Amino acid sequence: MKPNDTLAPITEDDIAEYLSNTPDFFERQASLLAAVQLTSPHSHRAVSLQERQAEMLREKIKGLELKAAEMIRHGHENTAIADKLQRWTRELLRTREARDLPSVAAEQIAALFLVPQIAIKVWGVLPAYAQEPFAQGASEDVMTFASSLTRPYCGANRGLEAAQWLDDPASAASLALIPLRAGIAPQAFGLLVLASSDAQRFGAEMGTDFLERIGELTSAALSRLRPVVPPELV
Repeated sequence: MKPNDTLAPITEDDIAEYLSNTPDFFERQASLLAAVQLTSPHSHRAVSLQERQAEMLREKIKGLELKAAEMIRHGHENTAIADKLQRWTRELLRTREARDLPSVAAEQIAALFLVPQIAIKVWGVLPAYAQEPFAQGASEDVMTFASSLTRPYCGANRGLEAAQWLDDPASAASLALIPLRAGIAPQAFGLLVLASSDAQRFGAEMGTDFLERIGELTSAALSRLRPVVPPELV
């Protein structure tokens, strides 16, 4: 080495790399562990390395406890939702008269899932049901719109025609529009409208998996109102 050459300063990264590559360092320097003093982020006082490790472990345990509590809460919520869905489905299965199915479906959704306003329209029904309120009032535009939905629409009430089916359209701040279909048929045969005065209840960013299940079950129940569809068209 030339006289004018100087050694590069040792950095924290150098020290960290050395300790990582020398696992037996603290075995040889055991007394150093007891002498190391760190600053506690809680009390801002100097604590030993062992005490700081204990604090970190307690923080980690607390974080895990919070996650476990959240998982338990979600589990309870999911169980409650599954129970309500089962009760709703049971009421549909117990309904003898097909013409009563739309009202039973709407009433049970309102009662079990606390949805303030609900409306159901079905088209292409059997002649025996053509004069029922649920079979009237859907325009060609609404039918086309329902068939265009690949998943439930959720968002603000922007004066959509389907909102006018509600008892009090003016108070509906947010809507969920769920198309009713026979199996995988592209054409919808009905539309289920859920409405709330809470603008966030059916927000545009909400997940629609549960609403899709509601739509599938409602479609299956209300298929009794329609002519039998050949299997190759379902």
